[in-house]
Amino acid sequence: MPKTNQLKEPVMSNNLFSTEMQAQLQQLKTELSKGRTLNNNSKPVENVALPSKNQVAKQVKQYNSEHIDDDKLLFMQAMTGVRPIKDKNRADKNLANTNKLGQKSDVATLAKRAAAQGNTDDNNHQLSDMQALLNPVSGDTYLSYKIPTLPNKVFNALKQGKIRWHDAVDLHGSNIEQAKKAVSKLITQAYKTNESSVKIIHGKGIDSILKTCVNGWLRQIPEVLAFCSAPAQQGGNGAVLVLLKKSEAAKNA
Repeated sequence: MPKTNQLKEPVMSNNLFSTEMQAQLQQLKTELSKGRTLNNNSKPVENVALPSKNQVAKQVKQYNSEHIDDDKLLFMQAMTGVRPIKDKNRADKNLANTNKLGQKSDVATLAKRAAAQGNTDDNNHQLSDMQALLNPVSGDTYLSYKIPTLPNKVFNALKQGKIRWHDAVDLHGSNIEQAKKAVSKLITQAYKTNESSVKIIHGKGIDSILKTCVNGWLRQIPEVLAFCSAPAQQGGNGAVLVLLKKSEAAKNA
């Protein structure tokens, strides 16, 4: 019976690589099979176990935002294994929500006070959740932003907590929509009454969604000159101090 020619799959030979390259590949294979190991730069040693999509969805369900879709869930799932650079600027939780220089309100109290004062509008701030969520930050991230024309001397004073804040809002327990309205309302009220600085307490939980949103929203508000994470005694990385422009009425006074 005549022999038929059979097409054989090509075999990748290790001879294509140098001895040194083969050794490196073998070492990499060994390290990957064992998981992440500690090196001289103190890299993480544990294996990365990302949560499932359902677990991430359960974590963010409480925020009730239409902008957290399947793509965002996958992104948050991927970001869960990312570790920030360690920052020793941690707040004492007993001091995080207190400051004798100003008054702090939760979201509901802020809304009631605004209604009582007749300030029910939010200054038509068109704040994009998408822009905020596409630039996620971790709970320990130090937030820092200023417009280019703001003098560094003034910005440094804000960072050091030397600029007195007059009002604050605590976003703990809020969903994204409630938090967005509270931030906009706080800025609007402060701007109208010519307050130079306010504080926003966003917390620094595992998912840090509210912190991510606050970081994105404030960059979109024209009345904001600068903001930064608060000094340790004023909330640390769980809060931001916000510096505001002078109102037109104050400029003309």
